[in-house]
Formats: sequence, C-alpha cells, structure tokens
Amino acid sequence: MSADDDRLTPQYTPEQIDEFNKQLEGKTPQEVLVWAIDHIDGLFQTTAFGLTGLAAVDMISKIGVEREVTHPVPLIFLDTLYHFSETTQLAQSVVDTYLAELHTYKPPGVSTAEEFEAKYGDRLWETDEASYDYLVKVEPAARAYKELGVRAVITGRRRSQGAERAGLKVLEVDERGLLKVNPLISWSFKEVKDYVDKEGVPYNPLLDQGYRSIGDVHSTQKPDPNAGDAAERSGRWQGKSKSECGLHSNYWDMKKKFEEKAAAAAPATAS
Repeated sequence: MSADDDRLTPQYTPEQIDEFNKQLEGKTPQEVLVWAIDHIDGLFQTTAFGLTGLAAVDMISKIGVEREVTHPVPLIFLDTLYHFSETTQLAQSVVDTYLAELHTYKPPGVSTAEEFEAKYGDRLWETDEASYDYLVKVEPAARAYKELGVRAVITGRRRSQGAERAGLKVLEVDERGLLKVNPLISWSFKEVKDYVDKEGVPYNPLLDQGYRSIGDVHSTQKPDPNAGDAAERSGRWQGKSKSECGLHSNYWDMKKKFEEKAAAAAPATAS
C-alpha cells in the first residue's frame, strides 16, 4: 500500500474547520453529533467501548430514533486480540442493544493471540512497543478506513483526560486528511458516568471494580481512586512515558518506523 493509498481527501478546508470549531465550541455532545451526521460524509465511530464511546453510541442511537432510522453511524472496533473478555462481550451487547453495524478489524494475517505471537513474537508490547501499536491499532485502522470508505471518525477523547488530550478541539484533521469528531470533549468522567447510569447504557463491568480506562489486559491497571479526572488514564501503560496507543499519533511516522524495522529484520536476498 503506497502513501497515496492511505491519504484521504479532506472534505473541508482548514479555514472551514476553524469556523466550524468556533460554531461547535460549547455545544452539547448531542448537538455536535447531529451536526456531524448532517454535514460529514463517510462518518464512522471508532470505539473500544470505553465509557465515553458508549455514551456517544447511545446518543447516536437516540438521534436515529428521532429520525426513524436504525443506528445511523457504523462502528469500528479494533480487536487487538488482547482485550479483556468483558470488553469483547460488551461489544456484542452493544450491537444487540442498539442494532448498530459493527466492523471488527484484527492485526494483519492473524485471528488469535497465539497466532499473533507465533507470527510477530512473544510479548511484543514489551520487546517492540511501537511495532505492537502499529500492528494491533494503526494498520488495522488504516485497513478499515480504506475498505469501508471512512472519511471521518467519532472518537471518545475528552479534555479532562489530560496529557495530549487537554487541548482537543471538537473537530481535528490528522496528517492523512482524516476528520476526527470529539463530541464529548468538555465532559468530565463523572458527567459521562452519570449519563450512562441515567440512560441505562450497557458498560464494562470492570468499571465497577475500580478501572476507568480499559485497554489491553497487559497494559491496563486500576488508577489511583483519589487522583481525579486528570489521572483517569493513569492506569494505562503504568511506568511508561506514553499516553496514547498510536492510533492518535502521527500515522506516517508510525508506518515508516515499522516498515524500516521490518526491512532490517528481513533476510538478505541472495544475489
């Protein structure tokens, strides 16, 4: 796949995005979602079924009910093969509850953790974390975007999660031209949880055990319960200087580094 194959044609100019952000700042998540559904082509929701993403799923479903259509935004789930069983069970529960169209993508060429380790090595998240992130998140996402005709994605990122997310805008365009919509950026964890509880949204039972941000089994721990919203994601990658899995990092950099490592590791061709 060439770089041109991965590049998307932006739907709006940077100037238009700036103007839209001015208009959407301070709007409710529901108002942002209505705007996105009405104004953006090729719109999907990428989700690992975290609490914020689940709230967005419920809001989108209610917008569909008002318009007498089934869940209007398809879902993309990146199955890393190392999710908690509670997460994969929740994915099916969401599909059953909301009749949402779900597209699941796995790392290239494998369908189980055992196959992944046989193909790419044991505990790759420790021996080569960047390659792991590329294989389980970045490459599957790029494949999904190309195969499904994705031009924009709804995310569950919020400013109160801190780190690189503190300065989020409602709309962002990444280096490929992918438009990212962040409808709940102004909400706190408590506001999200209150919404989920009030509306009866299905959620991961691990939250009731003290988890707040849930990813892979090997990179997820319980955060300090007294640390507040800014430490919500502190249970992810504890002891490491990272706050993102690679999905929201620079795509070209991630791809280039992975391809360079793969080329260096490949056996020399006999002349």
